[in-house]
Amino acid sequence: MLQEKVNLLLSEVEKFEIQSTEQLENFRLDFISRNSKLSTLFDEFKTVPKEQKRTLGQQINVLKQAAEAKFRTKKQEIEDAQDATQGTDLDITLPSSYETLGSLHPVSQVRDEIIQIFERIGFNLSEGPEIELDWYNFTALNFPENHPAREMQDTFFIEKDPDILLRTHTSPVQVRVMKNQKPPIRTLSVGRVFRNETISARSHCMFHQIEGLYVNEGVSFAQLKQTLLYFAKEFFGQHAKIRLRPSYFPFTEPSAEVDVYLGTKTESDYRLTKGTGWLEILGCGMVHPNVLENVNIDSKKYNGFAFGMGIERIALLRYDIPDIRMLFENEMRFLRQF
Repeated sequence: MLQEKVNLLLSEVEKFEIQSTEQLENFRLDFISRNSKLSTLFDEFKTVPKEQKRTLGQQINVLKQAAEAKFRTKKQEIEDAQDATQGTDLDITLPSSYETLGSLHPVSQVRDEIIQIFERIGFNLSEGPEIELDWYNFTALNFPENHPAREMQDTFFIEKDPDILLRTHTSPVQVRVMKNQKPPIRTLSVGRVFRNETISARSHCMFHQIEGLYVNEGVSFAQLKQTLLYFAKEFFGQHAKIRLRPSYFPFTEPSAEVDVYLGTKTESDYRLTKGTGWLEILGCGMVHPNVLENVNIDSKKYNGFAFGMGIERIALLRYDIPDIRMLFENEMRFLRQF
């Protein structure tokens, strides 16, 4: 049917790519020359019933004008480009050179994935300063004055003011949230932390933490366990298993260390887990009543749970990286792999 042919040719004209002189000539032969596809339409037009000639004739003219206009426009563009490069050694027909595109750092990739997992169950993101006051970093979190973490070998203090320090964890962010927000609270605190430790393949003086906090009425340890099991299955796969071992943290009671089961099928897993199949990934526990009282939350009415993990440790596990120092050296041969 002639109507369908007209529509089809109009679509071909619009989609035809013209980037070079050769493509421009092919377009002319296909749609403008005497033996073009367009010329065959005029032959068929002679056999069209008289009552349809007016409408079809207008549509064929529209098609012809569109083809001629595109030819003129593209011809002018190509001639202008040739004039601009005349007298130079630039060959516009050569393929372009593309700059290498960057990508997210492996720590950023892991951080974003963990955040997305917890955001799906209602946790929102909170941030706070990296330079903290002793009260937010220690006192409010139920650290006794003689606790080892207060000593210089663990914490970077400001010499002129021993009350100011580089935060050793992101828990101070949670303290600030609890001071300024009434329960229910469900938040994640993410950021860099600093500890005065010897730099080695497994530890660094600076790393990133992500901590979660949930405070409400009737919060249970079972809810904490199910939250962490959900995270393990989302991050490590639906086959993932976890176990909780009793531990101690000043700001939670009871407290636990959480291990994820990797197995010992591969040499890498055997090395990471020291032959046990289990790898520690985070610490957790029920928020200590003293912490709630320190931020003016009634510990008799509300309780909650908290958990925290080092993002670098998870990144080392995810990408099978043998040395944490590689994450901070900005070595391009290493970063290009991500």
